[in-house]
Amino acid sequence: MSKIRVHALAKEIGITSKELILKLNEMQIPVKNHMSTLESDDEEKIRKLYTKNSSKNEYPTKNDNSKNSRNTKDKSKTLDSNKKKQAKHTRHNEEKNQKRNDYLDKDSFDVNKKEVHKNKIHKTKEEDSFENENLNKNKKKKFKNNKESKKEINNSYNRDLTKKKPKKKVKSRHKVEEESKGDDPIIVITPITVKDFADQLGVSVSTVITKLISLGVMANQNQSIDEDTCVLLAEELGIEIEIEEQKLDDSIEEEYGLLKKDKEIDLKTRPPVVTVMGHVDHGKTSLLDSIKKTHVTQSEAGGITQHIGAYTVNLAGKKITFLDTPGHEAFTSMRLRGAQTTDIAVLVVAADDGVMPQTIEAISHARSAEVPIIVAITKIDKPEANPERVKQELMNENLVAEEWGGDTIVVGVSSKTGEGIDELLEMILLVAEMRELKANPNRRAIGTIIEANLDKNKGPMATVLIKNGTLRFGDSIVSGVCSGRIRAMEDDKGKKVKKAGPSMPVVILGLSDVPNAGDTIFAVKDDKTAKAIADKNAEITREKRLSQTTKISLDNLFEKISEEDVKELNIVVKADVKGSVEALNQSLLKLSTEEVKISIIHSGVGGINESDVTLASASNAIVIGFNVRPNINAIELAKSEDVEIRTYRVIYEIINDIEQAAKGMLDPDIVEEILGRCEIRQTFKLPNNQMVAGIYVLNGKILRNSKVKVLRDDVVIHEGDISSLKRFKDDVKELATGFEGGLVIDGFNDIKEGDLLESYIIKEVKRS
Repeated sequence: MSKIRVHALAKEIGITSKELILKLNEMQIPVKNHMSTLESDDEEKIRKLYTKNSSKNEYPTKNDNSKNSRNTKDKSKTLDSNKKKQAKHTRHNEEKNQKRNDYLDKDSFDVNKKEVHKNKIHKTKEEDSFENENLNKNKKKKFKNNKESKKEINNSYNRDLTKKKPKKKVKSRHKVEEESKGDDPIIVITPITVKDFADQLGVSVSTVITKLISLGVMANQNQSIDEDTCVLLAEELGIEIEIEEQKLDDSIEEEYGLLKKDKEIDLKTRPPVVTVMGHVDHGKTSLLDSIKKTHVTQSEAGGITQHIGAYTVNLAGKKITFLDTPGHEAFTSMRLRGAQTTDIAVLVVAADDGVMPQTIEAISHARSAEVPIIVAITKIDKPEANPERVKQELMNENLVAEEWGGDTIVVGVSSKTGEGIDELLEMILLVAEMRELKANPNRRAIGTIIEANLDKNKGPMATVLIKNGTLRFGDSIVSGVCSGRIRAMEDDKGKKVKKAGPSMPVVILGLSDVPNAGDTIFAVKDDKTAKAIADKNAEITREKRLSQTTKISLDNLFEKISEEDVKELNIVVKADVKGSVEALNQSLLKLSTEEVKISIIHSGVGGINESDVTLASASNAIVIGFNVRPNINAIELAKSEDVEIRTYRVIYEIINDIEQAAKGMLDPDIVEEILGRCEIRQTFKLPNNQMVAGIYVLNGKILRNSKVKVLRDDVVIHEGDISSLKRFKDDVKELATGFEGGLVIDGFNDIKEGDLLESYIIKEVKRS
């Protein structure tokens, strides 16, 4: 007899896999998950159970007529009783009105008083307060008339009617507030804008600006003033204030209530967001092209994805949102900024190529983001395809296929023939069902910027993936330092839409500037709030940049451990060969102590690239390179993200540095200072068999008395001194950025066109 899986049986019966698993456990039928298989006997028991339940539900329909007749009788009774009540109520009102009219003749003042009281009950709070004020005024006037009626009669004859009635003296708002406040100082939170400062003190903005000018400060009402200026202004105005610094513990999101928790009742099932990842030219975009029946690859330059795309696919009434990324930068930057956008990662591996370096990187990124991985083995239609070899290689990365006893879903697909596509989509929906992905569509939207660009005609454009809530046309929005109002909104097919719900990608127009990819976007109540949040974000960004807060490095590692900020040291390891990577991993993992645990989040072969730095930044890790160097883009990114990159030539130096850093004994006093980098454009051979490198300086400068490293594919192949440096025929001391020249490396002739030379000096640094 053929066995059936749990999810397939659940689909046939018409219930969810989770419900069926619970039922099976109640019946003491052992199953692990939705992919477990059932015996034929167990299958029959379940089918009989659910057929009995469905037949039982059909019986009560016989007595519907009797119920309906009873309901109609009850309705007629209630109608009769309502009519009697209504007649009684009208009689009561008529009697009440008669009494009121009789009472009116006796005393009109008291009746007015009662009517005011009666109307007051049926009004809102605002109307109530307004009515109270009027009533109090009327009362005061009447009491005044009763007491001073004779005085006013006499004065009316004595007063000269040609002159105006003298004005009453009214206290200024400032004095009234001062009197009401008493001796308590006004609390001012700095920094504060001039307008807010004036409002808080109860004085006019023009008065504050005049005082500022007298103090030599030129500022308008929207500019911020610091603590010292606030104190001086308060002294000038004669008002006592108390300065309180702004609390930075609460985030802007918490301050403005942007991340309110949703009630369980409001949550509804949302489509899953799937990121397609893998090595270059393994068929990621072709797979998506086959899924959504469009030709994305034809519109890309050279058939390579250079931008991030978000697409929605319908499968049997259920939606799936796909993200196609050109690598893993956007995926990691989303995680880096705390936006857990992706729900499932589809790892694409070519059947004819196998697991490659970028495939391993993709696995590391998916694991760091803690999302489930589904493996799609592409190009299975090729003659040289070997899916079993791919499964074997995936086992080395701890991804064991289900048919081999693991828990990783592996599906073989072909983008050309369409084989396995439906099965892959079913598996995605199955994993999504088990994860119970939910969101609240009836709230202001929260989303993630997938990509953004500046269009010449339309202005700043951003592709947004809605995470929670619903984004509507005309909503006020804010993302980082950018704010605005939605002027236009299009879906992934270019069709204009008025609203977008959870897990839906849309292109929006209306932001003041181009936002950063991976930033969170919020819909807020009005433009003023959006502008205020954007200004605060800009201020925080500036303060962070000025404070220059550093991330974890080997130098400050022990201090962080002492402060209990670090329990784990994350490391990204890159080396020239696979053997060195494995040796380093084993050696570093043995260095874990009670104070700090060593964790290698990613390791690979080759030079240090941008992806390694981004992953290290997201995971607060250190990048260690053995016989490899970072490329220019990686160096620049490491500076901006404040990630430490350490390169070594001897494996024992790495082990000693990590060990001493963990013990708080690291005290290096000799460091390498990189001066510049140049590229070998041409090579020349001298009569004495020396090789001259025709170089072009890419950045920094090349000094005559500096040392140089020869890099081939970002791997160090030689270190030595410069024996000669020339500009045309003249000897020079240095070559600056953008200049060409000739260079000879002392005792090394194995140079090729395309090699990079890195100029550096070794210097001593005194540690404080």
